[in-house]
Amino acid sequence: MSALSQKHLLGLKHLLKSDIDLIFKTADNFKEVLQRPIKKVPSLRDITIANLFFEDSTRTRISFELAEKRLSADTINFSSSGSAIKKGETLLDTVRNILAMKVDMIVMRHSSSGAADFLSQNIEASIINAGDGTHEHPTQGLLDGYSVREKLGELKGLNFLIIGDIKHSRVAGSDIPLMLKMGAKVKVCGPPTLIPKYIEELGVSYEPNLKKALEWCNVANVLRIQLERMDIKFIPSLREYSLFYGINRELLNSVKKNITIMHPGPVNRGVELNSNVADSKQSIILQQVENGVAIRMAVLYLLANRN
Repeated sequence: MSALSQKHLLGLKHLLKSDIDLIFKTADNFKEVLQRPIKKVPSLRDITIANLFFEDSTRTRISFELAEKRLSADTINFSSSGSAIKKGETLLDTVRNILAMKVDMIVMRHSSSGAADFLSQNIEASIINAGDGTHEHPTQGLLDGYSVREKLGELKGLNFLIIGDIKHSRVAGSDIPLMLKMGAKVKVCGPPTLIPKYIEELGVSYEPNLKKALEWCNVANVLRIQLERMDIKFIPSLREYSLFYGINRELLNSVKKNITIMHPGPVNRGVELNSNVADSKQSIILQQVENGVAIRMAVLYLLANRN
């Protein structure tokens, strides 16, 4: 298979295992490009991409912009602050006006779950979901899987643990289908108030005890408490959360196995991760950031060529 089965990247539940394998293989080639003195290829020289960020972002926005520049695409960067959205223009009208300027692809982050899916049903351009509400963040899921594959060799048979705020996490929403499709086992750990009631219907098990969960896993992806997405308070305090679900060096040493630690960022040091864990040799947080550019280059390239 040399082309993706989908026109858009809306979520990982839509992708086939063969799609994921193809993205990883393509990212391998682009990672080699990124090690060269001249880190640029002309692959998307005639393609114009609009980055529509209706929600604040640092890592994801920079990573996409860098991936587009490395592929020689023309880019338009849009922020909702100061835009016609503030004057009452609808999302669809905003995007249609941008597409009228002959834009080929759209990368969009939005605070509403399903926004990217809604657009895909109303416009012709390919859409890459850069995070929608509490739904999915597919390129983060892909770079997480790619980073684990790079570190440990393969995903099949792996015990993958996600710790923290599962209820509000679009990262968990993408990591879970990706890991299951690639043959890994997935378990979640966190306060019961932050675990969706339907979690076991996804083929995922729940372990409330952090030490037991760590003893089970090969890889732990540690999530941030997403206070900005909570309409009510789900935990008594960050201090209490840290006492029961924060990872420090003493806890990791007590587990007696070498667990790979991940985090999608930004890290709340001293809450979900202590610095002596986040900056340790067990952590692949910076490798995730580096691999994000290669993965996003692969997705942009494959979608552009498909269309």
